[in-house]
Amino acid sequence: MTTSASAGAITPVFVRLKLSLLRNGLRQSAKRRAAYIASVTVTLLFAALQLLGLIALRGSEHAATVCVLLTGVLALGWAVMPLFFPSGDETLDPTRLVMLPLRPRPLVRALLVASLVGIGPLFTLCLAVGATIALAHGAAAAATGVLATALTLLICVALARAVAAANIRLLTSRKGRDLAVLSGLVIAVGAQAVNFGAQKLGSSGLSTLDPAAAVVRWVPPASALGAVDSVSEGAYATGAAQLALSAAALLALLAFWQRSLTRLMTTPDSSTLAAAEPDKGTSRASGALGVLLPAGRTGTVMERSLRYMWRDPKTKAAWVTSLAIGLIVPVFNALQGTGSVYFACFAAGMLGILMYNQFGQDTSAFWMVAMTISTTRDAYVELRGRALAILLVTLPYATLVTVLTTAMLGAWPALPDALGLSYALLGAMLATGAWSSARFPYSIPQEGHKNVAPGQAGLAWLSIFGGMVAGALLCAPVLALTIWLHASDATSWTWLVLPLGTAYGWMIAEAGLRLAAPRVAGRLPEILTAVSKG
Repeated sequence: MTTSASAGAITPVFVRLKLSLLRNGLRQSAKRRAAYIASVTVTLLFAALQLLGLIALRGSEHAATVCVLLTGVLALGWAVMPLFFPSGDETLDPTRLVMLPLRPRPLVRALLVASLVGIGPLFTLCLAVGATIALAHGAAAAATGVLATALTLLICVALARAVAAANIRLLTSRKGRDLAVLSGLVIAVGAQAVNFGAQKLGSSGLSTLDPAAAVVRWVPPASALGAVDSVSEGAYATGAAQLALSAAALLALLAFWQRSLTRLMTTPDSSTLAAAEPDKGTSRASGALGVLLPAGRTGTVMERSLRYMWRDPKTKAAWVTSLAIGLIVPVFNALQGTGSVYFACFAAGMLGILMYNQFGQDTSAFWMVAMTISTTRDAYVELRGRALAILLVTLPYATLVTVLTTAMLGAWPALPDALGLSYALLGAMLATGAWSSARFPYSIPQEGHKNVAPGQAGLAWLSIFGGMVAGALLCAPVLALTIWLHASDATSWTWLVLPLGTAYGWMIAEAGLRLAAPRVAGRLPEILTAVSKG
């Protein structure tokens, strides 16, 4: 292939390359084949139902609102997908082509055509076709719909490629992969936002979305489908402007993508230069942290655990997700007016889960920790340091969430017993987490997005869900006391739940650590084998 190769000459090659990547990936294992077939089946089923649902909207007064907003949300998904899942599709990485004698312009065209092969483009095409059928009334609108469908599909694909090309050096670096941590937060916030929006729509109807749709219909690629609706209503000038806006957006994306490829293929990779320089800020922070933590092995273990929380991408992802969900669930329920102050216990529960599989996050490096454990006392201090590192964040956070939820609901009399329940639950989760870490350790793969090594999924489910049930049962005495005080109208004594719950949580956590320590000391070879499988 020469430097003068045209787009027409290399486009079939890139399409065959994409098909070969898909085919060879499916040949690797039967499990991968089954997973791919299942995902294709589910996607096609959802796409078909979506297509039928959009067609059913034809003639509805809110059809344009639904179609335009759905297209806008889909385009947003295409834009953020490369940022959150940079390793999800190897063909998104243009650095694999930098050594080939290819010019950017024909390369962009070839990659654009090859990108149309896949489940995502097929799903997008179904949405665009369904929206066009729902909105097009008349021959002019149908002709506009054909152009709108093509523009919507091309803009979504070009958007993902342009974002990937502009950020690929960052996303493939060690620090850049931390960006995927935000996926958990986005999913958590998005799920609650969808739930909140669905409830509002159920009470107010689709008319509440009309103002948002009026804005989004001028944002490509939704503007292309807005053009179909405009032409159907006889506003030909408006439709032409919206269609032109989408075409201009596609050209701008292709130009931006081409410039990114040119820069990527002609400049050296300097993304790791900063990593070679000492981070003085980190050194100062580490020194200050060492002063604040206890002396001896406990402080050392706490500092190591806190470093994992901040530096290890998967540990950080777990923390961000737990912190987000622990706040979102009680706050969103309080905003909807259907919440309870006791929903704040969700924060303690979510953060307590982080105590589970403590040794799995060390992976094969656990052997260095295992060499320092020779007695039950060593194992106890190791577990205690890890638990204290978690408490350093979770205790003030759970308190803050409980106070915030109480303030939003105006249920200040219930604050003491809600805090007592949260502290008791947190102690119970730390106790069961320590025991589960010793009894059911499993490996966390360093690469990819899997959190459990193949063959250990059963251990992970047993560890987490079995431990959660046990933790809930362990804090049953404090829960029973709270219920009895309210049921017997002794609400003036509910403040006792705070000191009693705090003391109970501390005692049950201490008992769990002491129970797990002998198991850790006696099962070091088995634990090391289990956590090193990834």
